[in-house]
Amino acid sequence: MRYGTGRSSLALFGMLCAMGPAISAAQGYPSKPIRVVVAFAPGGGTDVYARLIMNRLGERLGNARILIDNRSGGGGYIGAEIAAKAPPDGHTLFFTAANIVMSLKLYPQQPVDPMKDFRPVSLLVKEPSLLVVHPSLPVKTVKELIALGRANPGKINYGGGHGTSSHLNTELFKYMAKVSFTQVPYAGGTGPAVIGALIGEAPVMISPISAVMPHVNNKRLRALAITLPERSAALPDIPAIAENLPGYAAFQWYGVLAPAGTPQEIIGRLHEELGRVMQLQDLRSRIAGEGSISMSSTPQEFTAHMREEAVKWAKVVEVSGAKPN
Repeated sequence: MRYGTGRSSLALFGMLCAMGPAISAAQGYPSKPIRVVVAFAPGGGTDVYARLIMNRLGERLGNARILIDNRSGGGGYIGAEIAAKAPPDGHTLFFTAANIVMSLKLYPQQPVDPMKDFRPVSLLVKEPSLLVVHPSLPVKTVKELIALGRANPGKINYGGGHGTSSHLNTELFKYMAKVSFTQVPYAGGTGPAVIGALIGEAPVMISPISAVMPHVNNKRLRALAITLPERSAALPDIPAIAENLPGYAAFQWYGVLAPAGTPQEIIGRLHEELGRVMQLQDLRSRIAGEGSISMSSTPQEFTAHMREEAVKWAKVVEVSGAKPN
């Protein structure tokens, strides 16, 4: 006589039923266009890389249609909240920049906790920033900018939306250089701040390189320095800020998050396909040409990176006295 057959069969049946939706979701994914929320206006570094990378992801996912949804404002948290509250089915993703954790100390009461409300998929790009000035500003070096800033405390404007990398990178620069610039907090992120630099309204900016390099090349902005610890091999004629301010270093970075609750099978599929996208030679060449670094992390590595960045920039906010508004 066999005992326990019915109970074992019921257990197996229950396990298969539980697995079924996840398996079918992964097999049928994507079943409609994928919305990629970008928390900043068109034209900034986040938008540029989102379009560059995510459209290639769509090709890998059976030519799925990718819809870039720019939702700027609130230091990036408006877009983050929209993405976090979307159905966790893989059809809404959040293409994030470093600000999502850089500004946690500035905005402790935000409705989104990036460490709890999202599942990291992959860290994709690390990008240095450039310290640029409008050509009307009578400086050609970091040393000259520091001298001008000290001689004119509070009279020189810099551009950067609240909580963005441009904001906090410049606050770190101000603290280390002992200068006083006045923030012009453009809404919408890097794109509007670049326009402010181009028209001379806020003639100083530390911007992700992808957003300002075209304007440096056509002489509409002057590059004084790069935020890497040392000069970039791709841009050897541009000094590092650290040559004048030892220890200064800052990266912008970009990656993909999915709403918490997104099935592991879909996270795995996205991670796998993004890894293949980031190996495409033409894409890597384009990113390297911008002075940036291509990468493809595991979700676990991306989680650890976000936690480390949150700790680092919380300290920067504390010591620099950076304010949210």
